[in-house]
Amino acid sequence: MALKPSSPKSGDSNQNRSGSNQNRPGGQNRPSGGQNRPAGGQNRPVGGANRPSGGGPNQQRGRRPFPPRQKQAEHRINEFIRVPELRLVGENLEEISEAVGQKVETGVYPTSKLISWAEELGLDLVEISPNASPPVARIIDYNKFLYQKKKKEKELKAKAVKQQLKEIRFGPETGDHDFDFKLRHAKNFLSEGNKVKAYVQFRGRAIVFKDRGELLLLRFLKELEEFGTAEQLPRLDGKRMMVIIAPKKTPGKK
Repeated sequence: MALKPSSPKSGDSNQNRSGSNQNRPGGQNRPSGGQNRPAGGQNRPVGGANRPSGGGPNQQRGRRPFPPRQKQAEHRINEFIRVPELRLVGENLEEISEAVGQKVETGVYPTSKLISWAEELGLDLVEISPNASPPVARIIDYNKFLYQKKKKEKELKAKAVKQQLKEIRFGPETGDHDFDFKLRHAKNFLSEGNKVKAYVQFRGRAIVFKDRGELLLLRFLKELEEFGTAEQLPRLDGKRMMVIIAPKKTPGKK
């Protein structure tokens, strides 16, 4: 009677199965889930741990060593005046006398007293001549004083004439018609306060007629006597003979 092969035990089947797992690639050295993985947040810096705290008791906050400099005024005023005494001038001395209850005249006063007077009037003590001995000051509204000063400077600048040098060119054979035309231009230039540079241009062999050029410029100067004066007599410079005429000052101009 043939014997039946014995069936393997359950323990043996499990042993062989586990062995098969050992021989499976990647099975033995594969780390178990999360075994060697760093714990969540274990080595991660805690949020804000190394971040500088916002204003702790021992933390030194950066601060500016010196306050910003004040924009320097055009004049020294009030407490910025360091001299002990000043010479007071101005057109409002009667107004100051009524405010302080005593007669105030042009003269030298202690700076501290002048500052107190200015405070009573709601005005400023302004040092207008710092190089005088003692310096000269006025009690005025400083902003109004600057406004009037700039307005006056602007008016003087608008009235000032910007002098230019105008050129008038002649030839040694210039005719009367061309001469009169250029003479009228020269009169207009001088009347506007400009200088006139008149010259005779010699080309090639025309330099031999330099006497004609000199006579022409002398005639030109003669015709312009009422409008300008020559800074110097006609002179030859290379192939040019020239003269510069400056405008005469009218009675209304300085």
